[in-house]
Amino acid sequence: MIDLAIDGAVAHITLNNPAKLNALDEQAVRDLGDAYAEAERAGVRALVLAGEGRAFCAGRDISGVDPRDDDVLGYLDGIVTPVLQRMSAFPAPTFAAAQGACLGVGLGLLIATDVVYVADAAKIGSPFAALGATLDSGGHALFVERLGAHRTLDLIYTGRLMSGSEAVAAGLFSQALPADDDVLEATRAAAARAAQGATAAFVASKRLVAALRDERLGLWQSMRQENAAQAALCDTDDYREGFAAFQEKRPPLFEGH
Repeated sequence: MIDLAIDGAVAHITLNNPAKLNALDEQAVRDLGDAYAEAERAGVRALVLAGEGRAFCAGRDISGVDPRDDDVLGYLDGIVTPVLQRMSAFPAPTFAAAQGACLGVGLGLLIATDVVYVADAAKIGSPFAALGATLDSGGHALFVERLGAHRTLDLIYTGRLMSGSEAVAAGLFSQALPADDDVLEATRAAAARAAQGATAAFVASKRLVAALRDERLGLWQSMRQENAAQAALCDTDDYREGFAAFQEKRPPLFEGH
């Protein structure tokens, strides 16, 4: 269900259960976390997450769940959240290609990814009004931050799904492309470019962005962290290579350290 392939410096992780729109049960979420751990051990310099078939991920697989004894907290807090945290902290740039349904846990996978390209016709939102459940996996935080309280609750109350192009226009994700194949091609190309870049500097920016998001840093606090990150990068091979290439008027050859 979770496929991992490593192509040079790029890891490709694919949710591969298209018959169920790549919905994730407990074991699939654990396997996804294991795939990220394996990619980290391999030392890749970029990672692509995609879903096989007509959907990225329709959320949790509830086909065999009995709501009378469902351990929701065990699934979400005990299994899903740690995997999302691992994904978010992955020590290299991460990219997701999303088409079709991106719901529930599937939306959470996108939230935990650095750069997200979506198909124009992707479906994003909170369809849980019909289930008597609520939006999970970080959806409230993303929607309130980007859409505001009123639009967030409108989506939740009505169960209306946003298109990919609408979500990008609202600032939820990175880019919208017209077709599923275009999304995957563009995502893979972006990851390949990043993997040849100064990935140590990219990861420094990734951590700064996470601190701004999670710690709500002010301007001067953020600037102090930027200054410290820049000073640390001065000791890296890529920093020296970047300056040398500029001074010698040639393209830089970055190694990721």
